[in-house]
Amino acid sequence: MSKKLIKEVKQSFEKQFKTEPILVFSPGRINLIGEHTDYNDGFVFPAAINKGIGLAIQQSSYNTSKVSALNKDESFEFSLDDIKPVENGGWRNYILGVVSELQNLGLKIGNFNSVFAGDIPGGAGMSSSAALENSFVYGLNTLFDLGLSKAEMILVSQKAEHNYAGVKCGIMDQYASMFGVKKSALLLDCRTVASEPFKIDFGDYKLMLINTNVKHDLSESAYNDRRSVCEMVSEKLNIKALRDATLEDLDTLKPEITEADYQKASYVIEENNRVQLFSKAIKEHDLEALGALLYQSHDGLSNKFKVSCVELDFLVQEAKQNKNVLGARMMGGGFGGCTINLILKHDFKKFKKEVSKKFQSEFGRSCSVYGVKLSQGTHLVN
Repeated sequence: MSKKLIKEVKQSFEKQFKTEPILVFSPGRINLIGEHTDYNDGFVFPAAINKGIGLAIQQSSYNTSKVSALNKDESFEFSLDDIKPVENGGWRNYILGVVSELQNLGLKIGNFNSVFAGDIPGGAGMSSSAALENSFVYGLNTLFDLGLSKAEMILVSQKAEHNYAGVKCGIMDQYASMFGVKKSALLLDCRTVASEPFKIDFGDYKLMLINTNVKHDLSESAYNDRRSVCEMVSEKLNIKALRDATLEDLDTLKPEITEADYQKASYVIEENNRVQLFSKAIKEHDLEALGALLYQSHDGLSNKFKVSCVELDFLVQEAKQNKNVLGARMMGGGFGGCTINLILKHDFKKFKKEVSKKFQSEFGRSCSVYGVKLSQGTHLVN
C-alpha cells in the first residue's frame, strides 16, 4: 500500500470538505498463472499487489453526493434518487454502478463526499476498475453500516461492472482485490469461488511487470470467439466446462473440430493443469519449476490459444535469453498489456535498462517496467 497515496486523498478531502474521512485502500491484482481458465470453471492464481486505489469518504449533510478523482482533476456530483449510467462516463460509471447495485439489494445509503486516487498503471491489466469498485463498496458498507460480507461486496462490484460499464467480467479481479493476503497468492477455484492462500517466498528473486503500453483492437471480438470455442467443445463432450475435460477426451473430437479449435481447447486443459502444478511447486519451494511453468503458459497462449502479440512475444523472448530470469509470460486477456517475469533481485535494474532499450529500438516506442509486491486485500487504513 502506498502511504503517499493515502496521505494525498486524506489531505485533499479535508481541504475540500473540512471534516475527517474514513480511509480505504483497495489493491490492483496480478495473475501469476491461469489465463482464460476462469470462464472455463477452472483454476487461477491471482494476488493483490501494493498498487491500488486510495479512497477518503464521509457522510454528507447535502442532498447530493460528490466524488473527486484526484489523478484526473475531475469531480462529479449526483443525486441518489435517479441513478443511471452516464454516456462515456468512464470512472463515474463504476461508482454509480456500485451505488445502484447496493440500492437494488434494498440497502439504505445516505449522501456522501469522497476523494480517490490510484497508482495502478492504466491499461496494464492490473484491474484498476475492480479496485475502484471494491474501494467504494467497502467504504459505503463501513460508512452506512450495511452489514455486507466481503463475499457479498465482490458480487456488488462485479454487477456494477456488468451493468454500468458493460464488461461481462468473471469474479477473479474483484475477488483477488478484496481477499488478497500479504506475501501470498490465492489458488482460486472459479467454479466454487473458494480459494486457498499460498504464502510465497521468492527468495533472491522478485516479480517484474513489463507493460507493452499497447492494446490491439482484436481483444474483444477475439475474447468472445475463444469463449464460444470453449463452450462448443464442452457441449460436444457433454460436460459443463473444459475444466472437466482431459486431453484424452479432447482427442475423441479430433475428427469433428478444426485443428485451430483443437489447439485452443487443449491450451485450456493444459493451463488448468499448470495452475495445479504451480501450487505444488510453491509448496515444495521449487522456483525453477515455477519459472518453467510461466514459459509453458506463454507458449500455449501464443501458439495454441493465439492471444499474444509481437510485443509480448518479443519481451518473453528477451527474458528467455537472460539467465537471471527464471520465467516469463504474458498476463491478462492478451493482444497487449504486460508480461510478468520472475527475475533475480540484483539483476532487476540492469535487465530493466536493457529490455527498455531493445524494446524502444524494435518498436519505436517505450515499454514501462514496474516491481510489485504481493499485498493485503481491500481494508480500512487507520
